[in-house]
Amino acid sequence: MWIFTACLSALFAGITSILAKCGIRRTDADFATALRTGVVLILSWLIVWIAGAAPSILYLSLRSVCFLLLSGISTGISWICYFRALSLANVNKIAPIDKSSTVLTSLLAILLFHETNHLALKLVCIFLIFAGTLLMIRKDNSANDETSSRAWLVYALLSALFAALTSLFAKIGIEDVESNLGTAIRTGVVLVIAWGIVFAKKKHRLLSSVPPRDLLFILLSGITTAASWLCYYYALRFGIVSVVVPIDKLSLAVTVLFSCLFLKEKLSLKAWFGLLLILTGTIVMAIFA
Repeated sequence: MWIFTACLSALFAGITSILAKCGIRRTDADFATALRTGVVLILSWLIVWIAGAAPSILYLSLRSVCFLLLSGISTGISWICYFRALSLANVNKIAPIDKSSTVLTSLLAILLFHETNHLALKLVCIFLIFAGTLLMIRKDNSANDETSSRAWLVYALLSALFAALTSLFAKIGIEDVESNLGTAIRTGVVLVIAWGIVFAKKKHRLLSSVPPRDLLFILLSGITTAASWLCYYYALRFGIVSVVVPIDKLSLAVTVLFSCLFLKEKLSLKAWFGLLLILTGTIVMAIFA
């Protein structure tokens, strides 16, 4: 069951990237992040109440609360960096770097959670994912200046780093917590961070200037994000971190496919080969490791 929910998480996460890109074409990235986080929070708590998990919040341990908070903080930072990178470059450039968090997360999961079954095979798969990611990273040949060209890369790398920390903190935080409740709690932390940045930068007045089309895509990306998170943290609680995370990152294939079809972004032959390596490493790990 947890493998199936991890696959659903990947599907929704892949769609999210495309919807998010469409939503920030004329809208500030920080403000868009705050809006979609609000949608995720509403849907998360709605699921919690439907599942009847709300009363269990009174029995959370201090350890669970601390790691859920850390997970929420790292998620908020990762999102902010990811959206900033999306505003500076194409999806097909950002997504592979962001998904490289798979490599770091898997290695740390092996070390911290002793997930050493089929260790040699896992390491080979991790290497394939890493090699594929490097092949998919391409140099910016646009007319942007050198500083802007470097900026998207820095934001994308930071997004990947904090995404890796998110998964590890969340795995510890939801060990004894209903997964939907854990998702809702950490989403609240992300919301506080996202809106804190919006108000700090005095961007809260931008709501009236958001184009209706952008607003629609931002709200839709919030819905798919909520669906992805609920599936992901269910899989993370009951599954193996070093396998769940790579499956979730199969969202890269969905993102690339939709970006080529709907955003008309192009991939080189080298990048397609890199994507093949990533998919191969991920699928082999999911089946055999």
